[in-house]
Amino acid sequence: MAGTASFDYGSQQQKPEAESAAAGYDPNYVPDSVRSFVVHIYRHIREKNVYEIHQMYETSFQSISDRFFKDSPWPSVDAVAPYVDNDHVFCLLYREMWFRHLYARHSPTLKQRIDSWDNYCSLFQVVLHGVVNMQLPNQWLWDMVDEFVYQFQSFCQYRAKMKSKTEQEIALLRQYDQAWNVYGVLNFLQALVEKSTIIQILEQEKEGLVQFTATDGYDYNGGSNVLKVLGYFSMIGLLRVHCLLGDYHTGLKCLLPIDISQQGVYFSVIGSHITTIYHYGFASLMLRRYVDSIREFNKILLYIFKTKQYHQKSPQYEQILKKNEQMYALLAISLSLCPQVMLVEETVNSQLREKYGDKMLRMQRCDDEGFALFDELFSYACPKFITPSAPSYEEPLVNYNQDAYRLQLKLFLYEVKQQQLLSGVRTFLKVYSTISLGKLATYMEVDEPTLRTILMTYKHKTHAVDSDGKITSNADVNFYIDDDMIRVVEFKPAKRYGDYFLRQIVKVCLEFNIFLISICIMHMFIFSFLSRHCSAARRGYVGC
Repeated sequence: MAGTASFDYGSQQQKPEAESAAAGYDPNYVPDSVRSFVVHIYRHIREKNVYEIHQMYETSFQSISDRFFKDSPWPSVDAVAPYVDNDHVFCLLYREMWFRHLYARHSPTLKQRIDSWDNYCSLFQVVLHGVVNMQLPNQWLWDMVDEFVYQFQSFCQYRAKMKSKTEQEIALLRQYDQAWNVYGVLNFLQALVEKSTIIQILEQEKEGLVQFTATDGYDYNGGSNVLKVLGYFSMIGLLRVHCLLGDYHTGLKCLLPIDISQQGVYFSVIGSHITTIYHYGFASLMLRRYVDSIREFNKILLYIFKTKQYHQKSPQYEQILKKNEQMYALLAISLSLCPQVMLVEETVNSQLREKYGDKMLRMQRCDDEGFALFDELFSYACPKFITPSAPSYEEPLVNYNQDAYRLQLKLFLYEVKQQQLLSGVRTFLKVYSTISLGKLATYMEVDEPTLRTILMTYKHKTHAVDSDGKITSNADVNFYIDDDMIRVVEFKPAKRYGDYFLRQIVKVCLEFNIFLISICIMHMFIFSFLSRHCSAARRGYVGC
């Protein structure tokens, strides 16, 4: 690949040009910095210079946006097209970035939302049915899928707020009723998965026939990575869409080809990594697969804790921190419903206790306060659920943007209510290794038939069906009934001494280093004092 020096195109702007750009937005005005940016990134795309494309996309685009387009959109695609040979595919890519910047910095109009949908349709049609002979950075390809799903979610929320709509907006909604249609969104994502044959590629990789993950999806033989990587990220996009619709089982099914227990291509972009685990963990939580959600939240939170310092200058840094806090809230919910603390690393557990230690204690009680805390944490950490259907324009216009959220909250709290009724059973089972049904019924102030029903309900609620269709247990306490005796089997977690000893070794080394530094400083002071003292003695002032 061609190697050209990277530089910040935003820094090339002259002062008069900046003043003219700030005076008012003219979609046909192209500053020198923008002209230089599109010319160079277009050339790098033609040369398949992925490194330079990534540098310009991640750094230069943000730099120019921050300096010149904080309060206005970028120049129109018609204005920049002459500088890139009117290349159709590049113009589609430029418009995709143009709309993404508009959504991030401004409030798009309904017409702009519809135009963005049309642009995605054209771009994906080219990828699916045209000849795309280029390589793009994984970050850009992930942002395409991520933004596509986000704009679909945003449109559904926007359309559901009917009370504030003008007659002109309602007329546009009627006219463009296929824009951001849920079936169109799902069909595009599914088509990218199927056309890319990514599922077959991942299966062949397990057999050692191809290399996809090892190369992060890039084609070093001169081919294109666009369709394959878009297909890969579309599986994550499908998971996210189905979570927004409340169909968690289908969402996890869409993600099955990606083995999240291993490092995959989704690891190559921090945004895709966090989005994958966040939605996987949330879907598992809603399907009562608490062990799966705890295990994956623990891994991603530990990863963020170790690496977030390297992303401080990233445009996604604020989003990383937000998702980090949301996943701690979801982990607190999961552990309150399924106390499997041994699955959580000490570092994550320490952070969790600091953030939610007191709330988790109250959530494990069977009272209204604990119930209210489940409501609070779920509302804070859940995705922004959507109602994908179009409104009825004939009836009185009402806002229904919160209906999907209220339904999911109601279902979740109903599950919590059932779990809280069983918390007393777990308390007694933790105390006894064997106890008669009659004795436990007396303690719980119920009759024996009711107790048997409660115990069977406990069995049901502590088991879930995994992705392979097998029934797995989430309980840290199990039991079976032998005649009229309850025999308890408690799982003893294996003690992990490694983490403890490693922390102590690090602590001792730090203390020893501080001690050595103190000794060295003390010796330096003594040596300095003696040197000055002896120097004065040689000059006849004092004895040495």
